[in-house]
Amino acid sequence: MKRICLLLCLALLLCCLTATAEETVPKFKEVSVHDPSIIKADDGYYYIFGSHMAAARSLDLIAWEQISFDAQEGCTLVENVQEEMKEALRWARTDTFWAPDVQQLADGRYYYYYCTCEGSSPLSSLGLAVSDKPEGPYKNLGIFLKSGMSGYDATQLPNVIDPHTFFDKEGKLWMVYGSYSGGIFILEMNPETGFPLEGQGYGKKLLGKNHSRIEGPYILYSPETDYYYLFLSFGGLNANDGYNIRVCRSKNPDGPYVDALGQDMIDCGGQPGTFFNDPDYEGYGVKLMGSYKFRASENAENKRVTGYRSPGHNSAYYDEETGRHFLIFHTRYANSGEAHNVRVHTFYMNAEGWPVVSPLRYAGEVPAPVAAEQQAGLYKVLLHERDINKREHSSKETSLLPDGTITGTYTGTWTCEDGHNMTLTLDGVTYHGVMHTAYDKDQSSWTTCFTGLDNTGAAVWGIRVVE
Repeated sequence: MKRICLLLCLALLLCCLTATAEETVPKFKEVSVHDPSIIKADDGYYYIFGSHMAAARSLDLIAWEQISFDAQEGCTLVENVQEEMKEALRWARTDTFWAPDVQQLADGRYYYYYCTCEGSSPLSSLGLAVSDKPEGPYKNLGIFLKSGMSGYDATQLPNVIDPHTFFDKEGKLWMVYGSYSGGIFILEMNPETGFPLEGQGYGKKLLGKNHSRIEGPYILYSPETDYYYLFLSFGGLNANDGYNIRVCRSKNPDGPYVDALGQDMIDCGGQPGTFFNDPDYEGYGVKLMGSYKFRASENAENKRVTGYRSPGHNSAYYDEETGRHFLIFHTRYANSGEAHNVRVHTFYMNAEGWPVVSPLRYAGEVPAPVAAEQQAGLYKVLLHERDINKREHSSKETSLLPDGTITGTYTGTWTCEDGHNMTLTLDGVTYHGVMHTAYDKDQSSWTTCFTGLDNTGAAVWGIRVVE
């Protein structure tokens, strides 16, 4: 009888463990929102708004639901959108919209910053609409910036698109914006109306000049480090054009912003007379990720290969309750044309106060120290370098040994005494980063990862092989 009871208890325990394991497998649900800008609304949903008035929502940043697809007939964000926004559309000679942003102001309403652009020129407009609900419908309040008019110097003045509005730690409202052309600018805004304070013109230039492929500015303040982080996308957005995510930082919302080398970003831009000459500016900014491929390991059960093509135009979110940081962006893939999806990755602050991004998408993980027995092992190690790479950088297998040495494709040393903060040296280059646990869909398993930066601002990623 005792034996039967014991067997029943063991069977019940096994069922419970199996159920728990199944519950920890994330159930991703994909959406396509180009240039996603995030906000968490009063209804508990995270909303992302993107180009062409596409939008989606999620309760957990894992399973997304598409709520708007485009800016044509039937658009739910703006009723009769082609008529409601006709001034902006006519000015830019287009029938669609580019990257927007949504901000909730003190009156509780949601303010939608929209922009239109002709595309082959900086003939653009930037306006504002408002709604009582994040899903709309939004009512147009009018245009407040235009670019591309007669006599406009596109080598020095901004293309008025890609807005992001944010509150600084003192409660002031700002809007950073710009794409290619004359650079990235910032304006102080009226927190009561959502429009710019008068007398600023285009505002203050932060970086860029002479038709540089730099766009998608987004500024996030982190109370963990007391820095403002300006995220940017360098390169071209198509799958083979090298889009990549970079960051710089400042103690002030309106700069000056510097990179890991201490370079003032105001000097970042193309040389006079050049047009989209990437080598002029690819030496600026901390490169967090670009096109990459994690190769399958011979020691892994699953032989799937994963990677992104031209990840970029990100937004970022700081969760005040948990102290966690998230990076939200769109990405394309190898052999998939220009199809794209939204991705969310956790990022951490390293010992030098720079963001380091998890190599794997967010799957509900809760930050916790990595146990010593889960640290050493065979890793797929990826160096992102600092180039605007049109071809993927690929991972290479390297072992982190229990004695703190590194062997394999790369050699060196590593340490992670607290299970979180990590230092490793690969072929003489030192990286400061973190170890963490994340879900590897290719291996259908949770595993240990690391992410870090060297002193030039080049990222390293590692994913432990589940053998």
